[in-house]
Amino acid sequence: MPALVLLGAQWGDEGKGKATDLLGGSVDYVVRYQGGNNAGHTVVVGDQKYALHLLPSGILSPGCVPVIGNGVVVDPAVLLSELSGLEERGVDTSKLLISGNAHLITPYHTTMDKVTERFLGKRKIGTTGRGIGPTYADKINRVGIRVQDLFDESILTQKVEAALDQKNQILAKLYNRRAIAVEQVVEELLGYADALRGYVCDTTLLLNDALDRDKVVLFEGGQGTLLDVDHGTYPFVTSSNPTAGGACTGAGVGPTRIDRVIGILKAYTTRVGAGPFPTELFDEDGEKLRTIGGERGVTTGRDRRCGWFDAVIARYATRVNGLTDFFLTKLDVLTGWESIPVCVAYEIDGRRVDELPYNQTDFHHAKPVYEMLPGWSEDISGAKEFSDLPKNAQAYVKALEEMSGAPISAIGVGPGRDETIQINSFL
Repeated sequence: MPALVLLGAQWGDEGKGKATDLLGGSVDYVVRYQGGNNAGHTVVVGDQKYALHLLPSGILSPGCVPVIGNGVVVDPAVLLSELSGLEERGVDTSKLLISGNAHLITPYHTTMDKVTERFLGKRKIGTTGRGIGPTYADKINRVGIRVQDLFDESILTQKVEAALDQKNQILAKLYNRRAIAVEQVVEELLGYADALRGYVCDTTLLLNDALDRDKVVLFEGGQGTLLDVDHGTYPFVTSSNPTAGGACTGAGVGPTRIDRVIGILKAYTTRVGAGPFPTELFDEDGEKLRTIGGERGVTTGRDRRCGWFDAVIARYATRVNGLTDFFLTKLDVLTGWESIPVCVAYEIDGRRVDELPYNQTDFHHAKPVYEMLPGWSEDISGAKEFSDLPKNAQAYVKALEEMSGAPISAIGVGPGRDETIQINSFL
Protein backbone atom coordinates (compact mmCIF):
# COMPACT_ATOMS: atom_id res chain seq x y z
CA MET A 1 0.00 0.00 0.00
CA PRO A 2 2.67 2.58 -1.01
CA ALA A 3 0.80 5.90 -1.10
CA LEU A 4 2.71 9.19 -0.99
CA VAL A 5 1.57 12.79 -0.73
CA LEU A 6 3.82 15.40 -2.31
CA LEU A 7 3.07 19.03 -1.53
CA GLY A 8 4.51 22.51 -1.29
CA ALA A 9 5.87 23.46 2.13
CA GLN A 10 5.98 27.21 1.51
CA TRP A 11 3.74 29.49 -0.61
CA GLY A 12 3.85 27.37 -3.74
CA ASP A 13 6.22 27.36 -6.72
CA GLU A 14 8.73 25.22 -4.78
CA GLY A 15 9.42 22.79 -7.64
CA LYS A 16 6.75 20.13 -7.11
CA GLY A 17 6.78 19.27 -10.79
CA LYS A 18 10.46 18.32 -10.67
CA ALA A 19 9.91 16.20 -7.58
CA THR A 20 6.90 14.41 -9.08
CA ASP A 21 8.77 13.82 -12.29
CA LEU A 22 11.72 12.35 -10.36
CA LEU A 23 9.37 9.75 -8.89
CA GLY A 24 7.45 9.25 -12.12
CA GLY A 25 9.35 6.22 -13.29
CA SER A 26 8.58 4.38 -10.04
CA VAL A 27 4.97 5.53 -9.64
CA ASP A 28 1.90 3.89 -11.14
CA TYR A 29 -0.54 6.77 -10.59
CA VAL A 30 -0.05 10.52 -10.06
CA VAL A 31 -3.14 12.29 -8.71
CA ARG A 32 -3.89 16.02 -8.60
CA TYR A 33 -6.19 16.38 -5.58
CA GLN A 34 -7.00 20.12 -5.41
CA GLY A 35 -6.66 23.45 -7.16
CA GLY A 36 -7.15 24.23 -10.80
CA ASN A 37 -5.28 25.94 -13.60
CA ASN A 38 -4.03 28.51 -11.09
CA ALA A 39 -1.22 26.13 -10.13
CA GLY A 40 1.64 25.61 -12.57
CA HIS A 41 4.47 23.10 -12.62
CA THR A 42 7.60 23.29 -14.77
CA VAL A 43 9.26 20.00 -15.69
CA VAL A 44 12.51 19.86 -17.66
CA VAL A 45 13.14 16.62 -19.57
CA GLY A 46 16.44 16.66 -21.45
CA ASP A 47 16.43 19.91 -23.43
CA GLN A 48 12.63 20.10 -23.35
CA LYS A 49 10.73 22.28 -20.87
CA TYR A 50 7.07 21.54 -20.14
CA ALA A 51 4.77 24.00 -18.36
CA LEU A 52 1.83 22.12 -16.83
CA HIS A 53 -1.10 24.07 -15.40
CA LEU A 54 -3.92 21.64 -14.72
CA LEU A 55 -2.54 18.25 -15.67
CA PRO A 56 -0.67 16.06 -13.15
CA SER A 57 3.09 16.05 -13.72
CA GLY A 58 2.97 12.27 -14.14
CA ILE A 59 1.55 12.73 -17.61
CA LEU A 60 5.16 13.04 -18.83
CA SER A 61 6.09 9.59 -17.49
CA PRO A 62 5.14 6.86 -20.02
CA GLY A 63 4.36 4.15 -17.45
CA CYS A 64 2.29 6.38 -15.20
CA VAL A 65 -1.48 6.99 -15.14
CA PRO A 66 -2.26 10.68 -14.48
CA VAL A 67 -5.48 11.33 -12.54
CA ILE A 68 -7.45 14.52 -11.90
CA GLY A 69 -9.28 13.91 -8.62
CA ASN A 70 -12.65 15.07 -7.37
CA GLY A 71 -11.09 17.91 -5.37
CA VAL A 72 -9.82 19.69 -8.50
CA VAL A 73 -11.78 22.37 -10.35
CA VAL A 74 -11.52 21.92 -14.10
CA ASP A 75 -11.69 24.53 -16.84
CA PRO A 76 -12.52 22.27 -19.81
CA ALA A 77 -11.17 24.70 -22.40
CA VAL A 78 -7.84 24.95 -20.59
CA LEU A 79 -7.67 21.19 -20.09
CA LEU A 80 -8.29 20.37 -23.74
CA SER A 81 -5.83 23.04 -24.86
CA GLU A 82 -3.15 21.66 -22.56
CA LEU A 83 -3.77 18.11 -23.79
CA SER A 84 -3.57 19.25 -27.40
CA GLY A 85 -0.31 21.10 -26.77
CA LEU A 86 1.32 18.02 -25.24
CA GLU A 87 0.07 15.76 -28.02
CA GLU A 88 1.59 18.10 -30.60
CA ARG A 89 4.93 17.59 -28.82
CA GLY A 90 4.59 13.81 -28.97
CA VAL A 91 3.38 13.20 -25.40
CA ASP A 92 0.85 10.38 -25.01
CA THR A 93 -2.10 11.77 -23.05
CA SER A 94 -4.49 8.87 -23.59
CA LYS A 95 -4.05 7.47 -20.05
CA LEU A 96 -5.46 10.56 -18.34
CA LEU A 97 -8.43 9.91 -16.04
CA ILE A 98 -10.78 12.56 -14.62
CA SER A 99 -13.16 12.24 -11.70
CA GLY A 100 -16.78 12.72 -12.67
CA ASN A 101 -17.22 14.50 -9.34
CA ALA A 102 -14.68 17.23 -10.12
CA HIS A 103 -16.32 20.63 -10.49
CA LEU A 104 -16.23 22.65 -13.69
CA ILE A 105 -15.07 26.23 -14.07
CA THR A 106 -17.64 27.92 -16.29
CA PRO A 107 -17.48 31.27 -18.13
CA TYR A 108 -19.51 32.94 -15.39
CA HIS A 109 -17.00 31.84 -12.75
CA THR A 110 -14.14 33.64 -14.50
CA THR A 111 -16.34 36.71 -14.99
CA MET A 112 -17.26 36.81 -11.30
CA ASP A 113 -13.62 36.34 -10.29
CA LYS A 114 -12.40 39.27 -12.36
CA VAL A 115 -15.15 41.77 -11.54
CA THR A 116 -15.00 40.96 -7.82
CA GLU A 117 -11.25 41.42 -7.67
CA ARG A 118 -11.52 44.76 -9.46
CA PHE A 119 -14.30 45.83 -7.10
CA LEU A 120 -12.09 45.10 -4.07
CA GLY A 121 -9.45 47.57 -5.28
CA LYS A 122 -6.68 47.93 -2.71
CA ARG A 123 -8.22 45.09 -0.68
CA LYS A 124 -7.88 42.59 -3.52
CA ILE A 125 -6.63 39.11 -2.73
CA GLY A 126 -4.35 38.75 -5.76
CA THR A 127 -6.23 35.91 -7.44
CA THR A 128 -5.27 34.67 -10.89
CA GLY A 129 -8.68 35.65 -12.26
CA ARG A 130 -9.28 32.16 -13.59
CA GLY A 131 -12.52 31.49 -11.74
CA ILE A 132 -11.05 29.14 -9.15
CA GLY A 133 -12.48 30.77 -6.03
CA PRO A 134 -16.01 31.29 -7.38
CA THR A 135 -16.09 27.65 -8.53
CA TYR A 136 -15.17 26.39 -5.06
CA ALA A 137 -17.72 28.81 -3.57
CA ASP A 138 -20.45 27.32 -5.79
CA LYS A 139 -19.33 23.85 -4.77
CA ILE A 140 -19.80 24.68 -1.09
CA ASN A 141 -23.07 26.51 -1.82
CA ARG A 142 -24.29 23.39 -3.66
CA VAL A 143 -24.90 25.14 -6.95
CA GLY A 144 -21.78 23.82 -8.68
CA ILE A 145 -21.50 22.10 -12.06
CA ARG A 146 -19.65 18.77 -12.07
CA VAL A 147 -17.90 17.00 -14.92
CA GLN A 148 -20.57 14.28 -14.96
CA ASP A 149 -23.25 16.95 -15.61
CA LEU A 150 -21.85 17.43 -19.13
CA PHE A 151 -23.44 14.13 -20.11
CA ASP A 152 -27.02 15.01 -19.11
CA GLU A 153 -28.29 18.14 -20.88
CA SER A 154 -31.41 18.41 -18.73
CA ILE A 155 -29.51 18.34 -15.42
CA LEU A 156 -26.84 20.68 -16.79
CA THR A 157 -29.44 23.25 -17.86
CA GLN A 158 -31.20 23.13 -14.50
CA LYS A 159 -27.94 23.62 -12.62
CA VAL A 160 -26.76 26.50 -14.80
CA GLU A 161 -30.14 28.20 -14.36
CA ALA A 162 -29.92 27.83 -10.59
CA ALA A 163 -26.39 29.21 -10.49
CA LEU A 164 -27.17 32.20 -12.72
CA ASP A 165 -30.38 33.22 -10.92
CA GLN A 166 -28.34 34.96 -8.24
CA LYS A 167 -25.19 35.75 -10.20
CA ASN A 168 -27.00 37.70 -12.89
CA GLN A 169 -28.64 39.84 -10.21
CA ILE A 170 -25.21 40.58 -8.73
CA LEU A 171 -23.62 41.29 -12.10
CA ALA A 172 -26.37 43.67 -13.17
CA LYS A 173 -27.19 45.47 -9.93
CA LEU A 174 -23.84 45.56 -8.14
CA TYR A 175 -21.25 45.52 -10.91
CA ASN A 176 -23.34 47.10 -13.72
CA ARG A 177 -22.52 44.21 -16.03
CA ARG A 178 -24.69 42.48 -18.61
CA ALA A 179 -26.50 39.32 -17.51
CA ILE A 180 -25.14 36.00 -18.80
CA ALA A 181 -27.48 33.89 -20.93
CA VAL A 182 -28.16 30.37 -19.62
CA GLU A 183 -28.43 28.96 -23.15
CA GLN A 184 -25.05 30.33 -24.14
CA VAL A 185 -23.30 28.72 -21.14
CA VAL A 186 -25.07 25.37 -21.62
CA GLU A 187 -24.19 25.29 -25.31
CA GLU A 188 -20.52 26.00 -24.60
CA LEU A 189 -20.29 23.36 -21.88
CA LEU A 190 -22.06 20.70 -23.95
CA GLY A 191 -19.47 21.32 -26.64
CA TYR A 192 -16.84 19.76 -24.39
CA ALA A 193 -18.79 16.60 -23.57
CA ASP A 194 -17.63 14.35 -26.39
CA ALA A 195 -13.98 15.39 -26.05
CA LEU A 196 -13.93 14.62 -22.32
CA ARG A 197 -16.20 11.58 -22.15
CA GLY A 198 -13.47 8.99 -22.65
CA TYR A 199 -11.39 10.35 -19.77
CA VAL A 200 -14.10 10.35 -17.08
CA CYS A 201 -14.50 7.58 -14.50
CA ASP A 202 -14.96 6.83 -10.80
CA THR A 203 -11.42 7.75 -9.77
CA THR A 204 -12.06 7.08 -6.07
CA LEU A 205 -12.87 3.44 -6.79
CA LEU A 206 -9.96 3.22 -9.19
CA LEU A 207 -7.40 4.57 -6.70
CA ASN A 208 -8.53 2.48 -3.77
CA ASP A 209 -8.42 -0.59 -5.97
CA ALA A 210 -4.91 0.36 -7.11
CA LEU A 211 -3.75 0.63 -3.49
CA ASP A 212 -5.32 -2.75 -2.73
CA ARG A 213 -3.18 -4.17 -5.55
CA ASP A 214 -0.02 -2.59 -4.07
CA LYS A 215 0.33 -0.04 -6.84
CA VAL A 216 2.34 3.10 -6.06
CA VAL A 217 0.09 6.16 -5.95
CA LEU A 218 1.46 9.69 -5.65
CA PHE A 219 -0.92 12.47 -4.59
CA GLU A 220 0.28 15.81 -5.93
CA GLY A 221 -0.83 19.10 -4.40
CA GLY A 222 -0.94 22.43 -6.16
CA GLN A 223 0.10 25.73 -4.53
CA GLY A 224 1.62 25.31 -1.05
CA THR A 225 0.95 24.92 2.66
CA LEU A 226 0.84 28.66 3.41
CA LEU A 227 -1.84 29.08 0.72
CA ASP A 228 -4.18 26.51 2.29
CA VAL A 229 -7.62 28.02 2.89
CA ASP A 230 -7.66 26.67 6.48
CA HIS A 231 -3.99 26.67 7.44
CA GLY A 232 -2.46 29.38 5.26
CA THR A 233 -2.04 33.16 5.54
CA TYR A 234 -5.79 33.79 5.29
CA PRO A 235 -7.32 35.64 3.47
CA PHE A 236 -4.33 35.70 1.09
CA VAL A 237 -4.77 32.04 0.24
CA THR A 238 -6.19 29.74 -2.40
CA SER A 239 -9.71 28.30 -2.17
CA SER A 240 -8.84 24.69 -1.36
CA ASN A 241 -6.60 22.50 0.81
CA PRO A 242 -3.11 21.83 -0.60
CA THR A 243 -2.08 20.41 2.79
CA ALA A 244 -1.82 16.67 3.28
CA GLY A 245 -5.35 16.27 4.61
CA GLY A 246 -6.65 17.61 1.32
CA ALA A 247 -5.29 14.55 -0.46
CA CYS A 248 -7.79 12.34 1.35
CA THR A 249 -10.85 14.44 0.61
CA GLY A 250 -9.65 15.52 -2.83
CA ALA A 251 -8.97 11.98 -4.05
CA GLY A 252 -11.33 9.87 -1.94
CA VAL A 253 -8.84 7.77 0.02
CA GLY A 254 -8.64 7.31 3.78
CA PRO A 255 -5.80 8.77 5.87
CA THR A 256 -4.67 5.31 6.99
CA ARG A 257 -3.66 4.60 3.39
CA ILE A 258 -0.99 7.33 3.27
CA ASP A 259 2.55 6.07 3.95
CA ARG A 260 4.73 9.15 3.42
CA VAL A 261 4.20 12.89 3.14
CA ILE A 262 6.93 14.74 1.25
CA GLY A 263 7.24 18.52 1.52
CA ILE A 264 8.93 20.50 -1.24
CA LEU A 265 11.11 23.34 0.06
CA LYS A 266 12.91 25.91 -2.02
CA ALA A 267 16.38 26.75 -0.64
CA TYR A 268 15.09 30.30 -0.28
CA THR A 269 11.48 31.54 -0.22
CA THR A 270 9.10 32.99 -2.81
CA ARG A 271 5.43 33.81 -3.12
CA VAL A 272 3.11 35.21 -5.78
CA GLY A 273 0.26 37.58 -5.05
CA ALA A 274 -0.59 39.68 -2.03
CA GLY A 275 -0.11 38.83 1.64
CA PRO A 276 2.49 38.88 4.41
CA PHE A 277 6.02 37.64 3.67
CA PRO A 278 8.47 38.26 6.55
CA THR A 279 11.72 37.52 4.69
CA GLU A 280 10.83 39.36 1.48
CA LEU A 281 13.74 41.25 -0.06
CA PHE A 282 13.45 44.58 -1.85
CA ASP A 283 17.14 45.01 -2.62
CA GLU A 284 19.77 43.66 -5.01
CA ASP A 285 19.74 40.25 -3.31
CA GLY A 286 16.03 39.90 -4.00
CA GLU A 287 16.48 40.81 -7.65
CA LYS A 288 19.44 38.46 -7.91
CA LEU A 289 17.39 35.54 -6.53
CA ARG A 290 14.57 36.40 -8.93
CA THR A 291 16.89 36.54 -11.95
CA ILE A 292 19.06 33.49 -11.25
CA GLY A 293 16.10 31.43 -10.06
CA GLY A 294 13.92 32.36 -13.02
CA GLU A 295 11.24 33.36 -10.55
CA ARG A 296 8.26 33.99 -12.76
CA GLY A 297 4.94 32.22 -12.24
CA VAL A 298 4.39 29.29 -14.62
CA THR A 299 0.66 29.92 -14.89
CA THR A 300 0.35 33.63 -14.10
CA GLY A 301 3.53 34.98 -15.69
CA ARG A 302 3.88 37.27 -12.67
CA ASP A 303 7.26 37.92 -11.07
CA ARG A 304 7.56 36.09 -7.76
CA ARG A 305 8.39 37.95 -4.59
CA CYS A 306 11.71 36.62 -3.27
CA GLY A 307 13.25 36.31 0.18
CA TRP A 308 15.60 34.24 2.31
CA PHE A 309 14.76 30.80 3.66
CA ASP A 310 12.20 30.89 6.47
CA ALA A 311 12.64 28.02 8.93
CA VAL A 312 9.57 29.10 10.89
CA ILE A 313 7.19 28.32 8.05
CA ALA A 314 9.14 25.14 7.27
CA ARG A 315 8.55 23.91 10.84
CA TYR A 316 4.90 24.87 10.53
CA ALA A 317 4.60 22.86 7.30
CA THR A 318 6.16 19.85 9.02
CA ARG A 319 3.61 20.10 11.81
CA VAL A 320 0.35 20.64 9.91
CA ASN A 321 1.18 18.09 7.19
CA GLY A 322 2.91 15.44 9.31
CA LEU A 323 5.87 15.58 6.91
CA THR A 324 8.13 12.56 6.77
CA ASP A 325 10.63 14.01 4.28
CA PHE A 326 11.71 17.17 2.51
CA PHE A 327 12.83 17.65 -1.09
CA LEU A 328 15.03 20.78 -1.14
CA THR A 329 15.03 22.48 -4.54
CA LYS A 330 17.09 25.20 -6.21
CA LEU A 331 20.11 24.94 -3.95
CA ASP A 332 22.22 25.91 -6.98
CA VAL A 333 20.60 29.37 -7.09
CA LEU A 334 22.39 30.31 -3.84
CA THR A 335 25.85 29.71 -5.33
CA GLY A 336 27.92 32.87 -5.19
CA TRP A 337 26.80 34.44 -1.91
CA GLU A 338 29.58 34.93 0.64
CA SER A 339 27.09 34.41 3.46
CA ILE A 340 23.41 33.45 3.41
CA PRO A 341 20.85 34.68 5.95
CA VAL A 342 18.32 32.14 7.25
CA CYS A 343 15.25 33.22 9.23
CA VAL A 344 15.22 31.15 12.44
CA ALA A 345 12.50 33.05 14.35
CA TYR A 346 10.42 36.24 14.31
CA GLU A 347 10.47 39.37 16.40
CA ILE A 348 6.95 40.61 17.15
CA ASP A 349 6.51 43.68 19.34
CA GLY A 350 9.92 43.10 20.89
CA ARG A 351 9.28 39.40 21.59
CA ARG A 352 11.09 36.48 19.96
CA VAL A 353 8.62 34.00 18.46
CA ASP A 354 9.90 30.62 17.26
CA GLU A 355 6.63 29.24 15.84
CA LEU A 356 4.24 30.66 13.27
CA PRO A 357 1.84 33.01 15.10
CA TYR A 358 -1.80 31.99 14.76
CA ASN A 359 -2.83 35.64 15.02
CA GLN A 360 -3.05 37.34 11.62
CA THR A 361 -2.04 40.74 13.02
CA ASP A 362 1.08 39.31 14.65
CA PHE A 363 2.17 37.62 11.42
CA HIS A 364 1.71 40.85 9.46
CA HIS A 365 4.06 42.56 11.91
CA ALA A 366 6.62 39.75 12.17
CA LYS A 367 10.23 40.72 11.54
CA PRO A 368 12.74 37.98 10.67
CA VAL A 369 15.46 37.01 13.10
CA TYR A 370 18.38 35.90 10.94
CA GLU A 371 21.26 33.52 11.46
CA MET A 372 24.11 33.90 8.96
CA LEU A 373 25.46 30.76 7.31
CA PRO A 374 28.64 30.68 5.18
CA GLY A 375 28.08 30.52 1.44
CA TRP A 376 29.95 28.82 -1.41
CA SER A 377 31.18 29.80 -4.87
CA GLU A 378 31.67 26.38 -6.51
CA ASP A 379 29.30 25.22 -9.27
CA ILE A 380 27.18 22.42 -7.78
CA SER A 381 25.04 21.52 -10.81
CA GLY A 382 27.10 18.43 -11.55
CA ALA A 383 26.92 17.00 -8.03
CA LYS A 384 25.55 13.45 -7.90
CA GLU A 385 26.17 12.63 -4.23
CA PHE A 386 25.80 14.70 -1.09
CA SER A 387 29.56 14.43 -0.56
CA ASP A 388 30.09 16.12 -3.95
CA LEU A 389 28.71 19.38 -2.56
CA PRO A 390 31.10 21.99 -1.12
CA LYS A 391 31.41 21.77 2.65
CA ASN A 392 29.50 25.01 3.18
CA ALA A 393 26.66 23.80 0.94
CA GLN A 394 26.51 20.57 2.95
CA ALA A 395 26.41 22.58 6.16
CA TYR A 396 23.61 24.77 4.77
CA VAL A 397 21.49 21.71 3.93
CA LYS A 398 22.12 20.13 7.34
CA ALA A 399 21.22 23.39 9.11
CA LEU A 400 17.94 23.68 7.19
CA GLU A 401 17.14 20.06 7.97
CA GLU A 402 17.67 20.57 11.70
CA MET A 403 15.64 23.78 11.75
CA SER A 404 12.76 22.38 9.69
CA GLY A 405 12.06 19.21 11.65
CA ALA A 406 12.17 16.50 8.98
CA PRO A 407 14.98 14.84 7.01
CA ILE A 408 15.98 16.27 3.64
CA SER A 409 15.92 13.22 1.39
CA ALA A 410 16.62 14.85 -2.00
CA ILE A 411 18.27 18.04 -3.23
CA GLY A 412 17.76 19.83 -6.53
CA VAL A 413 21.04 21.23 -7.87
CA GLY A 414 19.72 22.33 -11.27
CA PRO A 415 16.53 22.44 -13.34
CA GLY A 416 17.13 19.21 -15.28
CA ARG A 417 15.50 15.87 -14.52
CA ASP A 418 18.91 14.36 -13.70
CA GLU A 419 20.21 17.30 -11.64
CA THR A 420 19.08 15.90 -8.33
CA ILE A 421 20.94 14.35 -5.39
CA GLN A 422 18.91 11.59 -3.76
CA ILE A 423 19.98 10.96 -0.16
CA ASN A 424 17.16 8.65 0.91
CA SER A 425 14.66 6.86 -1.30
CA PHE A 426 11.07 8.05 -1.11
CA LEU A 427 9.79 4.57 -1.96
